[in-house]
Amino acid sequence: MAVREGNLEAPTRHPLDWQGADFYSEAKVFGELERVFDICHGCRRCVNLCTAFPKLFDLIDEGKTGELDGVEKSKYWEVVDRCYLCDTCYMTKCPYVPPHEWNVDFPHLMLRAKAVKFKQGGTSARDKLLSSTDALGKLATIPVVVQFVNAANKMPVARGVMDKVLGVHKDRVLPEYASAKFRANAKPDASFPVKDGKNTPGKVAIFATCYVNYNEPGIGHDLLKVLAHNEIPAIVVEKEACCGMPKLELGDLDAVAKLKEINIPVLARLAREGYAILTAIPSCTLMFKQELPLMFPQDADVKAVQAAMFDPFEYLVMRYKEGLLKTDFKAPLGKVAYHIPCHSRVQNVGQKTREMLELVPDTQVHTVERCSGHDGTWGVKSEFFDQSMKIGRPVFRLMAEKDPDYLSSDCPIAGRHIQQGIGESRAQKEHPLALLRIAYGL
Repeated sequence: MAVREGNLEAPTRHPLDWQGADFYSEAKVFGELERVFDICHGCRRCVNLCTAFPKLFDLIDEGKTGELDGVEKSKYWEVVDRCYLCDTCYMTKCPYVPPHEWNVDFPHLMLRAKAVKFKQGGTSARDKLLSSTDALGKLATIPVVVQFVNAANKMPVARGVMDKVLGVHKDRVLPEYASAKFRANAKPDASFPVKDGKNTPGKVAIFATCYVNYNEPGIGHDLLKVLAHNEIPAIVVEKEACCGMPKLELGDLDAVAKLKEINIPVLARLAREGYAILTAIPSCTLMFKQELPLMFPQDADVKAVQAAMFDPFEYLVMRYKEGLLKTDFKAPLGKVAYHIPCHSRVQNVGQKTREMLELVPDTQVHTVERCSGHDGTWGVKSEFFDQSMKIGRPVFRLMAEKDPDYLSSDCPIAGRHIQQGIGESRAQKEHPLALLRIAYGL
């Protein structure tokens, strides 16, 4: 059989066999790393995506033979640790993803390697702490504690200690914790009549997410205001835990499974009751749309949630196309520099946020479709901070070059990262949902 040069077919994602007998076999993982790394060495198409690929190619080029066999296998971990599972190489670059016979799934191979490392006890206490978003949020938002935490995060002395002791880089601007959490203060309005569209349920359940609940509750309140303005009945999911993405990126798949057992039964019931489920953080949306279905491909509840899960702007644009969304905008937005996060891009729904914002009169949207380099916790870590800023440098330049009125990204962490990378600017950073609320005059 002839070997094909590349692949033009739509990528096929195979389920993650994380409970299989060989999944945690270090020998088999290293065998697969060697196979895939050699394919990547012969292609090098992904060299500009992140620092994982340049590190791999440097190891090869600087080795004894100039080929993969000249690289010590212990150095493979230097590549694994630089992958933050953005999935962009799989979805946009790699010509050898399935159904190509070479069956290259670089992100899930990196995930498997991280899972092996976690099982072997090779994961640091710092990484376990940073991935415990619910626990951190609950602790940091205790009255009085929240003021202390926010103040300490801005104090050079305290940040120097955090750098040395915890490995959280002293120069990374960290998001504040909110004294008034979203879930405790949300006022959803479910009184409107349900108007189902052809492709959209007419009522919404909001999965708050750790970040919206503990860090930027305004994002959730803005979403509720937009839904109410459009007379879409909404509720907040009555019980939720972290979506599991931070633990997935850590390789702690057992923790992901435990979180799934908390979230999925509640969400599946809402899905079967006819709710669209919206999450305002792309990584959380992707977790329910892709990662959990790949981990639990036979779970009917997971599939029900997957079918009911929407990115907010995916949902709103679909409602607009069905004639069920108001366009009575009161305020122009001027020039908006809009960044599409990786975890939005790989959902394959198109540029729905851009489409929605462009409906606002006298609004110009300058779109940047490139990884900002932060990820959830990767860009916070002392050893990766400089690399995250390097990856983001082209994004910082592109976002600033049109002298925008607003900087915006669906991922609020990426938005903060971009704002830090740009530095002094007249542009105001706002989440796209805040921009929509402003445009509606709410």
